[in-house]
Amino acid sequence: MSRRTPRLFAATLAVAALTLGACAEKTSNDTPAAGSSSSAAASFPVTVGKLTLDSRPEKIVSLSPTATEMLFAIGAGKQVTAVDDQSNFPADAPKSDLSGFQPNAEAIAGRSPDLVVLANDTNKIVDQLTTLKIPVLLTPAAATLDDTYRQLTDLGALTGHPTEAADVTTRMKDEIAKLAKDLPQRSTKLTYYHELGPELYSATSKTFIGSIYTMAGLENIADASDADGRNGGYPQLSQEVIVKANPDFVFLADTKCCQQSAATVKARSGWAGVTAVKNNQVVALDDDIASRWGPRVVDLFRSIVDATAKVPA
Repeated sequence: MSRRTPRLFAATLAVAALTLGACAEKTSNDTPAAGSSSSAAASFPVTVGKLTLDSRPEKIVSLSPTATEMLFAIGAGKQVTAVDDQSNFPADAPKSDLSGFQPNAEAIAGRSPDLVVLANDTNKIVDQLTTLKIPVLLTPAAATLDDTYRQLTDLGALTGHPTEAADVTTRMKDEIAKLAKDLPQRSTKLTYYHELGPELYSATSKTFIGSIYTMAGLENIADASDADGRNGGYPQLSQEVIVKANPDFVFLADTKCCQQSAATVKARSGWAGVTAVKNNQVVALDDDIASRWGPRVVDLFRSIVDATAKVPA
């Protein structure tokens, strides 16, 4: 896996250029497959926004890792013929050398797609593909969970899997609600630092990832570093700021890309005395799950809830 810098991570989440296991198993294995009875009953033409498809797409190209996860989750996996070079879940997704960061219209057209799903409009790729009469759906990075649910619904409609998409969103809502309901009541909120990379970029409560922590009842030490929003919710913190804030938890979203761990955090200058380090509350997250807004966001929420629940209320 290539190293993803925090700037790339933040830019992708904001769609300027997010570059979460029981739920994952349900998502990939328990959803109906393409061609199920509900899919067969789906009627076309279907319109989502300005895009209208006259028939069910059978050659879908996904240039967004999150969209890839969504398509397979709703049972449209068999219709996906190619995915971008960063789409690594599920494992059987047809990975290619196509890029979602630097999309090439000619290379995409060479796949003869009847639907292309993108997370951003880099180099005006949407106009380029539209000129080639290739249907395109833009699914920008979510700002809220409602955005995630809406994208699942849109993909369900366009691929002929509206019922399966509704089932996935309902299951996500139910599991998140149950996890939130079981959260312990605290007189004082636990604080946390979410790390995008060893350069100490983080995400504030105003971002999608930050909103997940807010649902878990946590207080973000990064908020003060981007109070005016000039950094788009992704400020770079200093070691001094983090150590002084003394967070109860450190969540690492750079374990794969940058090999960060509880041990590497403890070895940082001044960090050994931080509460999160002293109390063994440095939590290693899966980089991919923590950087996407698809069905596995439930896994991310569960990881956060499970970690913090161990602290007595």
